[in-house]
Amino acid sequence: MAGVDKPYRVYRGGRAKGKVPLERPDRSARGNGRVPPQPKVRRPRRRWSWRRRILVGLLVLIVVLIVWAVAGFLAFRSGVKAANSRLPVDVRSTLRKDNGALLNNASNILLLGTDHMNNDQRISDFHSDSIMLLRIDPSRHRLVYLSVPRDLRVPIPGHGLDKVNAATQIGGPALAVRTISGFTGLPVNHVLIIDFHHFRQLIDSIGGITVNVPERILSNPFDCPYTPARCSRWKGWRFAKGPQHMDGWRAQIYSRIRENQLNAADNDITRGERQQAVLRAVIQKLTSVSTFLKLPFKGGSLVRPLTTDLSAWQFMQLGWDMKRAPASKALHCRLGGNSDPAGSSDIIPSEDNRPVIGMVTGASAPQPPRPGTGFYGPGCIVGTGSFH
Repeated sequence: MAGVDKPYRVYRGGRAKGKVPLERPDRSARGNGRVPPQPKVRRPRRRWSWRRRILVGLLVLIVVLIVWAVAGFLAFRSGVKAANSRLPVDVRSTLRKDNGALLNNASNILLLGTDHMNNDQRISDFHSDSIMLLRIDPSRHRLVYLSVPRDLRVPIPGHGLDKVNAATQIGGPALAVRTISGFTGLPVNHVLIIDFHHFRQLIDSIGGITVNVPERILSNPFDCPYTPARCSRWKGWRFAKGPQHMDGWRAQIYSRIRENQLNAADNDITRGERQQAVLRAVIQKLTSVSTFLKLPFKGGSLVRPLTTDLSAWQFMQLGWDMKRAPASKALHCRLGGNSDPAGSSDIIPSEDNRPVIGMVTGASAPQPPRPGTGFYGPGCIVGTGSFH
């Protein structure tokens, strides 16, 4: 086939051995004897979709929350252990064991408020300025606050009749538990002793509290913050009616008021109600989200004013129970009676206390104090109202 280019050379001796060169490289492109490398082609990066960004952000947030919660719980647990160590050893034997977790079972917690110093030493001798039984009722999503006037005359085991607050001075918290349980017929599962002396620092550390003041107050002059000359003309502390945000100092003053010059009916029971309002506000703030964020830094110091048998995990359950129980369903009850005909400051218990216990346990519907029962009438009210 003449005239057709063949892909091999033809020599006289026949075809040359070896590979058949199809095309000769162009040597003119070589500079130093090497062929320049081909440029790499980079693939463009794929941008994350919004769905992927949100998912990764949520995972990071969950990890941070878990780490934060663990760090806060460990700090809080160390403070609770110190509070447990301050409880006298004879108290635990007087407490009734819970039927189960606080999340699912009713439990009664005795709150004892004192205005004395409370450090890491064991509690020994003090009067209870405020006595209240807190009942947790998870099945009804309700909290019940039973107020016990400190001047109420009750039988103290082994010591006869006396004011209920004398039980703590005579036999410590253990005797107070036995006295309250014996008088009310309600088992006491836990005890929580609050030192009002340290409440100022606690309230400041949680950012203050909000208390609903039921009426205008002008107190008797005490703890005057001014100069001696000005204090001689000072009339006392003033509180307006309605919700008020209080720092630690203001809340401490409010809980210590013994006399309202604007209301002659103000007495020791109303003082106890003010203290209990402060206690409820503190407990609610302790279980808030803002306090949770501070736990890794202040978890141990938050329980410094407390002495209790409650564990850190039980505190967490208590906080969850309080979150699930709306304030509109809270039941506020009080025991009471009549003035002592002999003229003492004791309150003589009345038969109306027995129905109140049934209201606390849910056996009967809550009823306010009967008309004509005076300043110390026993009864219950629902929600955020007051006995006035």
